[in-house]
Amino acid sequence: MISRYTREEMGRIWTDLSRFQIWMDVELAAVEAMAAEGLIPEEAARKLRASAWEITDNDVGEILKIESVTRHDVIAFLTHMERRMGPDARYLHMGMTSSDVLDTALALQLKKSADLLLADVDELREAVREQAEKHKNTPMVGRTHGIHAEPTTFGLILAVWHQELGRQRQRLEAARERIAVGKCSGAVGTFAHLPLSVEEQVCQRLGLSPEPVSNQVVQRDRHAEFFCVLANLGATIEKMAINIRHFQRTEVREVSESFKKGQRGSSAMPHKKNPIGTENLTGVARLLRSYAVAALENVALWHERDISHSSVERVIGPDATILCDYALARMTRIVSGMVVDTGRMKHNLDLTGGLVYSQGVLLALVRAGMEREKAYEVVQKKALESWDTKKPLKDLLLGDQQVTGKLSKEDIERCFDPAAVLKRTDEIFRRAFKS
Repeated sequence: MISRYTREEMGRIWTDLSRFQIWMDVELAAVEAMAAEGLIPEEAARKLRASAWEITDNDVGEILKIESVTRHDVIAFLTHMERRMGPDARYLHMGMTSSDVLDTALALQLKKSADLLLADVDELREAVREQAEKHKNTPMVGRTHGIHAEPTTFGLILAVWHQELGRQRQRLEAARERIAVGKCSGAVGTFAHLPLSVEEQVCQRLGLSPEPVSNQVVQRDRHAEFFCVLANLGATIEKMAINIRHFQRTEVREVSESFKKGQRGSSAMPHKKNPIGTENLTGVARLLRSYAVAALENVALWHERDISHSSVERVIGPDATILCDYALARMTRIVSGMVVDTGRMKHNLDLTGGLVYSQGVLLALVRAGMEREKAYEVVQKKALESWDTKKPLKDLLLGDQQVTGKLSKEDIERCFDPAAVLKRTDEIFRRAFKS
């Protein structure tokens, strides 16, 4: 992933330095487990652990130089370790296959990535919650099909986002658990050269669970689930983004991204204040979905394995986690800093001359004894007239004998009270936030 979208802590997980260090951790955990089972000398395992070191850029360069000859990354890594660690290094990788190292290491990388992403989600949820509480009773128009529907509050819209992010967090937690598995079962998963107890110890030492049954690889449905969860999380971010983008439209102007001192919106038009952050996140969500498709296609490998998944995962592993980390952090900043124009919200709520209260009138007529179909016909006729003439709906209703024959002026007035429509906001918040 390009540096523009890479935050340091997440990016560090996917560096060559980190990758080779994790490979070393896996190999050392394996020799220690073998020693515990009496398969190799305990003294050799102790010496190997004592001779371990922190991987440097020089190590990376040497390993890559060896790989240019061997055309095999794990063999290149092991060759370099043998040169550094001496004769006892012959016990490294005994009875193992490359995927024992690669898949176990990938599980550790994805688990670490998930931990960062879970923290990111928590920060975004808190930012959303703060704004939701602040705007719990800020009235605005609710829209369905892009058309004004009935009054809502900005806080309720944000509460919906908060709850959805909570569900995404639960999905990510579950995916983290299912991806955090390792294997040391050998070339086709039969444990032909190592007992199951070695795998169990390796995974325990590394904080993973053993894959109950594998072939040469950990099965890729686990990875597909993980990347699908990231895509789903991206979809929620995009949902938030496109709503903010709509709210920032010139003819709407209810909510906008912050515009900092010195910021420029256009190279040509000095007046422009564009929703660049949320537009950027809409694009990021597209990428996250594409990675999910690639991960799903990795599930169907030939027989006990092939390496068609390998090139894909070298790209989508870092890219998807880094982009998701970036997207969550950027959306947190947007939500925390967004500018809310309550006056404009009130203006837009009143824009249709009271049409947004039509259902209240319909129900009042039904309660007063009018048949529902008739009541709908009466209210719709006046509503369409209001659309065409721009006359307030309430005035048209007060001039209709079919309506005034059932409802008093006070009854009609009550139908146009936004507080009556939004009277259960506090109850919804108590249920949503359990407070």
